[in-house]
Amino acid sequence: MFNLKYIKYMKNLILLLFISLAACTNAQDKTQFSEKALADTMLDMQGSQISFSEIIEQYKGKKIVIDVWASWCGDCIGGMPKVKQLQNEYTEAVYLFLSLDKNYKAWQSGIKKYQVKGEHYFIPGGWNSDFNKSIDLDWIPRYIIVGADGKIELFKATKASDKKLEIAIES
Repeated sequence: MFNLKYIKYMKNLILLLFISLAACTNAQDKTQFSEKALADTMLDMQGSQISFSEIIEQYKGKKIVIDVWASWCGDCIGGMPKVKQLQNEYTEAVYLFLSLDKNYKAWQSGIKKYQVKGEHYFIPGGWNSDFNKSIDLDWIPRYIIVGADGKIELFKATKASDKKLEIAIES
């Protein structure tokens, strides 16, 4: 016969496991950006402000590969050859680079230095921007895939070599 302490312990353990599983699943399975993320303002190559929703709207109907990066980030630069390989292999996708560089000039210099081809935007709010908070950004590079229907197909990959990234681009 089970004692009452054991039953209470098991109930608490099951509850804790359920909460943990729900939290992990929620973070990995987001299918859309929050209103705050969509309203966040970024800068284009000419220095004009544009909301993230306007950026995404420009590419509606196409697969979008989002790469959150910075020119000072060793892991970001290390992943660029694989990103360029993906660009050559999956030419129909839009490659959207969102920069966390320290300033506008460093960002533009980094694009030229590393010959980053694609659509470029600078996140002036940096790590504390509404966009980055909404995606729970804790590491860069960060890759997100948005489908032609506008829904997020892959919410989080931190390596350009992650097989999930290529699978999401192909689908």
